[in-house]
Amino acid sequence: MLQIPSPLVDVNWLQEHLGSAQLVVLDASVPPVVPGYVSLNNEENFLAIPGARRFDYDTKICKPDSSLPHMMPGAELFQQEVRRLGINKDSVVVIYDDVGLYASPRAWWMLRAMGHDQVAVLDGGLRAWIDAGYRTVNALQEETAGGNFISNFDEQTFCDFSVVLSALDDSSCVILDARSSGRFHGTAPEPRAGIRGGHMPNAKNLPFPEVLEAGAMKPVAELREIFRKFITEDNRLITSCGSGLTACVLTFAAYLAGHRKLTVYDGSWIEWGAPSKLPVVTD
Repeated sequence: MLQIPSPLVDVNWLQEHLGSAQLVVLDASVPPVVPGYVSLNNEENFLAIPGARRFDYDTKICKPDSSLPHMMPGAELFQQEVRRLGINKDSVVVIYDDVGLYASPRAWWMLRAMGHDQVAVLDGGLRAWIDAGYRTVNALQEETAGGNFISNFDEQTFCDFSVVLSALDDSSCVILDARSSGRFHGTAPEPRAGIRGGHMPNAKNLPFPEVLEAGAMKPVAELREIFRKFITEDNRLITSCGSGLTACVLTFAAYLAGHRKLTVYDGSWIEWGAPSKLPVVTD
Protein backbone atom coordinates (compact mmCIF):
# COMPACT_ATOMS: atom_id res chain seq x y z
CA MET A 1 0.00 0.00 0.00
CA LEU A 2 1.48 3.34 -1.07
CA GLN A 3 2.22 5.90 1.63
CA ILE A 4 4.00 9.24 1.55
CA PRO A 5 7.43 9.17 3.23
CA SER A 6 7.10 12.81 4.31
CA PRO A 7 4.81 15.83 3.84
CA LEU A 8 7.52 17.01 1.43
CA VAL A 9 8.50 14.69 -1.44
CA ASP A 10 11.03 15.19 -4.19
CA VAL A 11 10.60 14.72 -7.93
CA ASN A 12 12.44 11.40 -7.91
CA TRP A 13 9.95 9.89 -5.46
CA LEU A 14 7.05 11.17 -7.53
CA GLN A 15 8.51 9.83 -10.77
CA GLU A 16 9.05 6.43 -9.16
CA HIS A 17 5.41 6.17 -8.06
CA LEU A 18 3.68 8.04 -10.88
CA GLY A 19 2.00 4.89 -12.20
CA SER A 20 0.41 3.94 -8.88
CA ALA A 21 -3.38 3.69 -8.99
CA GLN A 22 -3.48 5.08 -5.46
CA LEU A 23 -1.59 8.26 -6.40
CA VAL A 24 -3.33 11.51 -7.31
CA VAL A 25 -1.24 14.46 -8.54
CA LEU A 26 -2.74 17.94 -8.21
CA ASP A 27 -1.73 21.22 -9.83
CA ALA A 28 -2.64 24.00 -7.37
CA SER A 29 -0.97 26.86 -9.24
CA VAL A 30 -2.12 30.42 -8.59
CA PRO A 31 -0.72 33.50 -10.39
CA PRO A 32 1.67 35.12 -7.89
CA VAL A 33 1.15 38.69 -6.67
CA VAL A 34 4.52 38.80 -4.88
CA PRO A 35 7.27 40.69 -6.75
CA GLY A 36 9.95 38.41 -8.14
CA TYR A 37 7.71 35.35 -8.34
CA VAL A 38 6.59 34.29 -11.82
CA SER A 39 4.42 31.44 -13.08
CA LEU A 40 6.10 29.01 -15.43
CA ASN A 41 2.91 28.48 -17.40
CA ASN A 42 0.90 30.91 -19.50
CA GLU A 43 -1.85 30.73 -22.12
CA GLU A 44 0.60 30.14 -24.96
CA ASN A 45 2.75 27.56 -23.23
CA PHE A 46 1.29 25.12 -20.68
CA LEU A 47 3.11 22.17 -19.14
CA ALA A 48 1.91 19.67 -16.56
CA ILE A 49 3.07 16.53 -14.82
CA PRO A 50 1.40 13.56 -16.55
CA GLY A 51 -2.00 12.77 -15.02
CA ALA A 52 -2.16 15.92 -12.90
CA ARG A 53 -5.58 17.35 -12.10
CA ARG A 54 -6.49 20.95 -11.30
CA PHE A 55 -7.04 21.81 -7.64
CA ASP A 56 -8.72 25.17 -8.12
CA TYR A 57 -9.13 26.91 -4.79
CA ASP A 58 -9.69 30.27 -6.46
CA THR A 59 -13.00 29.54 -8.18
CA LYS A 60 -14.21 26.03 -7.24
CA ILE A 61 -12.84 24.72 -3.94
CA CYS A 62 -13.58 27.90 -2.03
CA LYS A 63 -16.32 29.58 -0.05
CA PRO A 64 -18.98 30.74 -2.54
CA ASP A 65 -20.06 34.39 -2.67
CA SER A 66 -17.29 35.53 -0.32
CA SER A 67 -15.91 39.04 -0.72
CA LEU A 68 -12.49 37.60 0.14
CA PRO A 69 -10.44 35.46 -2.25
CA HIS A 70 -10.10 31.65 -1.97
CA MET A 71 -11.62 31.29 1.48
CA MET A 72 -11.86 27.78 2.94
CA PRO A 73 -15.23 26.24 1.98
CA GLY A 74 -17.49 24.17 4.18
CA ALA A 75 -16.97 20.44 4.53
CA GLU A 76 -19.83 19.48 2.21
CA LEU A 77 -18.67 21.62 -0.74
CA PHE A 78 -15.06 20.58 -0.21
CA GLN A 79 -15.99 16.90 -0.21
CA GLN A 80 -18.10 17.31 -3.35
CA GLU A 81 -15.36 19.06 -5.31
CA VAL A 82 -12.56 16.79 -4.15
CA ARG A 83 -14.57 13.70 -5.05
CA ARG A 84 -14.94 15.14 -8.55
CA LEU A 85 -11.15 15.08 -8.75
CA GLY A 86 -11.23 11.34 -8.15
CA ILE A 87 -9.72 11.54 -4.67
CA ASN A 88 -10.52 8.61 -2.38
CA LYS A 89 -10.19 8.07 1.33
CA ASP A 90 -7.00 6.06 0.70
CA SER A 91 -5.54 8.27 -2.03
CA VAL A 92 -1.96 9.45 -1.74
CA VAL A 93 -2.01 13.05 -2.96
CA VAL A 94 1.01 15.02 -4.18
CA ILE A 95 0.51 18.73 -4.89
CA TYR A 96 2.68 21.06 -6.94
CA ASP A 97 2.57 24.56 -8.40
CA ASP A 98 4.25 26.21 -11.37
CA VAL A 99 6.16 28.84 -9.39
CA GLY A 100 8.21 26.40 -7.34
CA LEU A 101 6.85 26.30 -3.81
CA TYR A 102 4.28 29.04 -3.53
CA ALA A 103 0.62 28.02 -3.87
CA SER A 104 0.85 24.28 -3.23
CA PRO A 105 1.15 24.46 0.59
CA ARG A 106 -2.32 26.01 0.81
CA ALA A 107 -3.87 23.06 -1.01
CA TRP A 108 -1.86 20.75 1.28
CA TRP A 109 -3.20 22.52 4.37
CA MET A 110 -6.78 22.46 3.07
CA LEU A 111 -6.67 18.69 2.58
CA ARG A 112 -5.09 18.18 5.98
CA ALA A 113 -7.72 20.45 7.51
CA MET A 114 -10.37 18.13 6.10
CA GLY A 115 -8.72 15.10 7.68
CA HIS A 116 -6.60 13.72 4.83
CA ASP A 117 -3.12 12.82 6.10
CA GLN A 118 -1.68 11.14 3.02
CA VAL A 119 -0.89 14.39 1.24
CA ALA A 120 2.47 15.93 0.33
CA VAL A 121 3.93 18.95 -1.42
CA LEU A 122 6.32 18.45 -4.33
CA ASP A 123 9.58 20.16 -3.42
CA GLY A 124 10.48 22.71 -6.09
CA GLY A 125 7.20 22.13 -7.93
CA LEU A 126 6.89 21.93 -11.69
CA ARG A 127 10.20 23.70 -12.23
CA ALA A 128 12.10 21.00 -10.32
CA TRP A 129 10.24 18.31 -12.30
CA ILE A 130 11.26 19.88 -15.61
CA ASP A 131 14.82 20.53 -14.43
CA ALA A 132 15.12 16.82 -13.61
CA GLY A 133 14.28 16.01 -17.22
CA TYR A 134 11.04 14.19 -16.48
CA ARG A 135 8.23 14.00 -19.01
CA THR A 136 5.55 16.69 -19.21
CA VAL A 137 2.24 16.95 -21.05
CA ASN A 138 0.42 19.98 -22.43
CA ALA A 139 -2.87 19.61 -20.55
CA LEU A 140 -4.25 18.56 -17.22
CA GLN A 141 -6.38 15.46 -16.81
CA GLU A 142 -10.04 16.43 -16.71
CA GLU A 143 -12.05 13.22 -16.92
CA THR A 144 -11.82 11.18 -13.72
CA ALA A 145 -13.97 8.63 -11.93
CA GLY A 146 -15.61 10.04 -8.83
CA GLY A 147 -13.86 9.41 -5.53
CA ASN A 148 -15.13 8.53 -2.07
CA PHE A 149 -13.26 11.20 -0.08
CA ILE A 150 -14.83 12.05 3.30
CA SER A 151 -14.43 15.53 4.80
CA ASN A 152 -13.70 15.71 8.50
CA PHE A 153 -12.95 19.36 9.22
CA ASP A 154 -10.61 20.30 12.06
CA GLU A 155 -11.82 23.73 13.19
CA GLN A 156 -8.41 24.55 14.71
CA THR A 157 -6.73 24.66 11.30
CA PHE A 158 -8.29 27.92 10.07
CA CYS A 159 -9.54 30.93 11.99
CA ASP A 160 -11.24 34.28 11.43
CA PHE A 161 -10.36 37.80 12.59
CA SER A 162 -12.13 37.40 15.94
CA VAL A 163 -9.77 34.58 16.94
CA VAL A 164 -6.76 36.66 15.89
CA LEU A 165 -8.08 39.69 17.79
CA SER A 166 -8.35 37.67 20.99
CA ALA A 167 -4.86 36.22 20.42
CA LEU A 168 -3.08 39.60 20.12
CA ASP A 169 -2.35 39.75 23.86
CA ASP A 170 -2.28 36.01 24.51
CA SER A 171 1.26 34.93 25.43
CA SER A 172 0.49 31.34 24.42
CA CYS A 173 -0.10 32.43 20.80
CA VAL A 174 2.29 33.82 18.21
CA ILE A 175 1.02 35.60 15.10
CA LEU A 176 3.49 35.32 12.27
CA ASP A 177 3.06 37.45 9.15
CA ALA A 178 4.46 36.06 5.88
CA ARG A 179 4.42 39.37 3.97
CA SER A 180 7.55 41.32 3.12
CA SER A 181 9.19 43.53 5.73
CA GLY A 182 8.14 46.60 3.74
CA ARG A 183 4.48 45.64 3.73
CA PHE A 184 4.65 44.57 7.39
CA HIS A 185 6.01 47.99 8.44
CA GLY A 186 3.85 49.94 6.01
CA THR A 187 6.79 51.30 3.99
CA ALA A 188 5.88 49.36 0.85
CA PRO A 189 2.46 49.57 -0.81
CA GLU A 190 -0.09 46.81 -0.57
CA PRO A 191 -0.79 45.16 -3.96
CA ARG A 192 -4.54 45.51 -3.45
CA ALA A 193 -6.23 48.91 -3.57
CA GLY A 194 -7.67 50.38 -0.40
CA ILE A 195 -5.77 48.14 2.03
CA ARG A 196 -3.96 49.80 4.94
CA GLY A 197 -0.23 49.30 5.42
CA GLY A 198 1.28 47.89 8.59
CA HIS A 199 0.57 44.87 10.79
CA MET A 200 -1.40 43.59 13.77
CA PRO A 201 -0.17 44.68 17.22
CA ASN A 202 2.34 42.15 18.62
CA ALA A 203 2.54 40.22 15.34
CA LYS A 204 5.98 39.10 14.18
CA ASN A 205 7.35 39.12 10.65
CA LEU A 206 8.81 36.14 8.79
CA PRO A 207 8.66 36.80 5.03
CA PHE A 208 7.86 33.45 3.44
CA PRO A 209 10.93 33.44 1.09
CA GLU A 210 13.10 33.07 4.19
CA VAL A 211 12.04 29.43 4.58
CA LEU A 212 12.81 28.71 0.91
CA GLU A 213 15.95 28.30 -1.13
CA ALA A 214 15.88 28.40 -4.95
CA GLY A 215 12.17 27.61 -5.04
CA ALA A 216 12.44 24.63 -2.69
CA MET A 217 12.07 24.22 1.06
CA LYS A 218 15.11 24.74 3.25
CA PRO A 219 16.41 21.66 5.15
CA VAL A 220 14.49 20.73 8.30
CA ALA A 221 17.41 21.60 10.57
CA GLU A 222 17.46 25.14 9.17
CA LEU A 223 13.68 25.44 9.52
CA ARG A 224 13.91 24.46 13.18
CA GLU A 225 16.48 27.18 13.77
CA ILE A 226 14.30 29.75 12.01
CA PHE A 227 11.17 28.96 14.02
CA ARG A 228 13.08 28.66 17.29
CA LYS A 229 13.47 32.45 17.10
CA PHE A 230 9.70 32.92 17.13
CA ILE A 231 7.90 30.05 18.88
CA THR A 232 8.27 27.16 21.29
CA GLU A 233 6.57 23.78 21.04
CA ASP A 234 3.93 25.00 23.50
CA ASN A 235 2.94 28.06 21.46
CA ARG A 236 0.02 28.08 19.07
CA LEU A 237 1.15 29.59 15.79
CA ILE A 238 -1.30 31.67 13.78
CA THR A 239 0.04 32.52 10.33
CA SER A 240 -1.15 35.39 8.17
CA CYS A 241 -0.17 36.95 4.83
CA GLY A 242 -1.91 38.96 2.12
CA SER A 243 -4.80 36.60 1.37
CA GLY A 244 -4.18 33.35 3.25
CA LEU A 245 -1.94 31.81 0.59
CA THR A 246 1.72 32.27 1.55
CA ALA A 247 0.71 32.02 5.21
CA CYS A 248 0.43 28.34 4.39
CA VAL A 249 4.08 28.30 3.26
CA LEU A 250 5.00 29.25 6.82
CA THR A 251 2.52 26.75 8.25
CA PHE A 252 4.01 24.03 6.06
CA ALA A 253 7.55 24.95 7.07
CA ALA A 254 6.57 25.00 10.75
CA TYR A 255 4.97 21.58 10.37
CA LEU A 256 8.16 20.21 8.83
CA ALA A 257 10.07 21.73 11.74
CA GLY A 258 7.93 19.70 14.15
CA HIS A 259 5.27 22.18 15.27
CA ARG A 260 1.68 20.96 15.45
CA LYS A 261 -0.37 23.76 17.07
CA LEU A 262 -0.94 25.50 13.75
CA THR A 263 -3.71 27.79 12.50
CA VAL A 264 -4.04 29.88 9.34
CA TYR A 265 -5.86 33.21 9.50
CA ASP A 266 -7.89 32.74 6.35
CA GLY A 267 -8.90 36.34 5.70
CA SER A 268 -5.37 37.55 6.40
CA TRP A 269 -4.35 41.12 5.54
CA ILE A 270 -6.90 41.64 2.79
CA GLU A 271 -9.51 41.40 5.55
CA TRP A 272 -7.60 42.86 8.51
CA GLY A 273 -6.08 45.73 6.53
CA ALA A 274 -9.35 46.81 4.95
CA PRO A 275 -10.82 50.04 6.36
CA SER A 276 -12.24 49.01 9.76
CA LYS A 277 -11.68 49.34 13.50
CA LEU A 278 -9.27 46.39 13.56
CA PRO A 279 -5.99 47.71 15.03
CA VAL A 280 -3.02 48.34 12.71
CA VAL A 281 0.46 49.47 13.70
CA THR A 282 3.66 50.10 11.73
CA ASP A 283 6.42 49.91 14.36
